[in-house]
This record gives sequence, structure tokens and C-alpha cells, in this order.
Amino acid sequence: MDEPVGPDPAPTPAEPDRPDPEASTNPPEPAVEPAAAPRATTAASAPPATNRIHRRHIGPPSPRAGLVIAGAVVLFAILYLGRSALGPFVVGLVLAYLLDIPVERMARLGLPRWVSVLIVYAVVVVVVIQALLIVLRPLGTELATFIREFPSFTAQVADMYAHLDLPPALRNAVDTWLTDLGQGVGGLNPTDLLPVVTGIAGIVSSIVGYIIIPVWIFYLIKDRPALTAAAERSMPGEWRPDARAISFLGLRVFGQWLRGQLFLGLTVGAATFVGLLLLSVTVDPVFGRFAILLSIIAGVLELLPIIGPIIAAIPAVLLALTGGIDAAVAAVVLYTVIQQLENNLLVPKIQGDAVELHPSAVMLALVIGGAIAGLLGAILALPVAAAGRDVFRYLFHRLDEPPATPGEAIAMIRARPMVVADEPAGSVDAAPAKTVEP
Repeated sequence: MDEPVGPDPAPTPAEPDRPDPEASTNPPEPAVEPAAAPRATTAASAPPATNRIHRRHIGPPSPRAGLVIAGAVVLFAILYLGRSALGPFVVGLVLAYLLDIPVERMARLGLPRWVSVLIVYAVVVVVVIQALLIVLRPLGTELATFIREFPSFTAQVADMYAHLDLPPALRNAVDTWLTDLGQGVGGLNPTDLLPVVTGIAGIVSSIVGYIIIPVWIFYLIKDRPALTAAAERSMPGEWRPDARAISFLGLRVFGQWLRGQLFLGLTVGAATFVGLLLLSVTVDPVFGRFAILLSIIAGVLELLPIIGPIIAAIPAVLLALTGGIDAAVAAVVLYTVIQQLENNLLVPKIQGDAVELHPSAVMLALVIGGAIAGLLGAILALPVAAAGRDVFRYLFHRLDEPPATPGEAIAMIRARPMVVADEPAGSVDAAPAKTVEP
């Protein structure tokens, strides 16, 4: 009968952890391999074994990891095929993110999560009803006035256009365009109405989707900790730190973008309302008659960066043209001043550098997002592009040589480095990574 087999000695930095059948009968002593002899002269400068394990590369996927990847690909394909019905659920995710913050704080005080969700729901319903009661009546009055006076507005603008001193070539081009537009409307083919009918059907299906969204959000917020834990358990253990880091980067970008857009929308809307009231007193009363309508348009279109404020200024300028060129110039000046103050004072302090992208990249993202998912895709294009940028930079640092730890990679992203210099020998926890700022 064989003797009991004792545990192998702990592996040293110079020896991989391999079982040795002869070690069971000998006292534990450091194993010396022929290949380890050349490393003896550099043992003092080599990092500890724990440090080397902590800084390992992302390994090849195991069969379990391959199964997870395959499941993610199948899920993405299903979502892509049903992308036309995802709009309400994307809005629901945004609302769930906002409502989860007070629910989490109340849950930490000892309240059950389902009770916290019901309390938050009740508060939100009361606030929304009060806001609608305050805004809906004057907004409905302004909309009715605009619809009633729209023919007179168009007549005044046409009369002003007729008296403008334009070059003959420009006037002929505009007249030709207006004539073609009128002929196209007059010779409308009934088959051209098919996209309209399809769009109405899509709106009806979206309404049905929005009806179930409150119930979906309730279960999503109530079971969020359990869902998060289940998602982590489905991943290989060595992937979990990277998954947490990538999730942190995405939530950081999305959180700063959402908080910034809500604050900027309210601020721009309020500033536009005050500015229009001032112009109604000093320039023309037409600004005050539609101040609420124009300010709501300005606040909502703030969700579209760069082009949103431009689109919001168009109806204000067109209405101002009924009061003359001076009123139109005043409207342009008002919207330009508000936009410049927002870009130079509010955006850097509220959103920070989490969603900082070059204007050319922003416009490209808007066009691609709009082509993929319409208006909702254009709105979410900026945070998605910014999150993709940070995830790419994180993986770039993790696959570097030597690879950065998840904490170091996040720190380098937040510091916005361009080059990662060599680190001194020793533990990565003792000395932070050296970076060269741009």
C-alpha cells in the first residue's frame, strides 16, 4: 500500500506549478531546473510571482467562455432582427437608470426594494401630473394660436420674400424649387402613402410597448442586484474584473451624459423662455405669444448635439420674420448667445471629459446613429460612441506589454494618457503607473 501523498511545495517564480510524483516521498525543498539557471542572476530584479499572476494577459477562451460568447452573438442577432420594437425598452432602460438611484438609497436604509420602487413610482406620477397641469394649458393655447395664424404667417413671409433684393439666379433657383415642391404635393401618388400607413402601424405598436414599460421597469429595478449577480456568475472567473471595469466605463459615460442632457435641456429651455419674453417687450410681441412652445422645442432638441440647437432656432427665426428683419436678427442673436454660453460654460463643467469627442466624430456618429435607429439612434449616438472609445482604450491597455491591471487601465483612461512608460521593478500596488500626458 502506498504512503500518503503530501502537498507539493509552493511554486517559486522560477518554477511553474506542476505536480511531481517523486516529491511525495522526499521532504519539500525548492526544485531546481536546468532551464532556471540563467535566471539566477536576475532574480533580484524579477517581480514577485503574485505580481506576475496579477498582470497576466487575457487568455484564450475556454469552452465555457466560448459558450458565453456564442450566446451573446445569438442574443445580439435576435435583438438586431427585432430592433424596430426596441425603442420603448431603450427608453425604459434610461428611466430605470434614473429611478434606480433613489431606490438604491432607500434600500440601504432597510426598506424592501419593491416598497422603494412603489414609493418612487408614486412620487414620479405626482410630479409628472403637476408638471403637465402647469404646462399643458398654455402650451395648448399657443399651439392652437399657431395653427390658426399659420396661413397669415406664410403670407407675410412670402410677401417679404417677394420684396427682397436677391440676385436673379438665386431667385430663379428658389422659385423653381418652390414650384417643384408644389407640383409634387399636388401630384401625389396614392402608393406613396404606404410608408405613412406603415409608420402609423409602427407608432401603434410602440404605444403598446410603452404601456408595458412601467411593469418591465418595476421588475428590472426590483431584481437588479440578483440579475447583476447572475450575469457575473455566468462568466468565467478571470473575466469578471474586466467585465466590471467595462461596465464601470459604460455607466460612467452614460451617467455623465444623461445628467448633463437633463440639466442642459432644462437650462436651455428656461434661458430661451426668458430671452423670448425679453424680446417680446423690446423687439416684437410675436416672441411672447409662442415663448412656451419655442422654449420646449429648444430644450428637447438639446438632446441632439451641434445640430439640435440649429434646428430649434429655425422656427423662432421664421416666426420672427413676420415682425421684420430686425426681429429675425434678434432671434438669431438670442439663440447664438445661449448656445455659446452653453458650450463654453456649462458643458465642460457638467459633462466633463467623459463624453468629449471631436465635432467631426460627433457629426459622423449622429448620421450613423440616425441611419441605424432613427431619432433615438441619433440621440444615443454620442454616449455610445464615447463608451466605445473608452472600451477600446481599456482593452488596448490590458493587451499592452506588460499588460496593465484593470485598475491601472481605468486610471490611465481617466488621466487621458498617450504613452505608458516602463514601470520600476516591484509591486504594481506600491507604485502607480507612469504616464505621459498629451
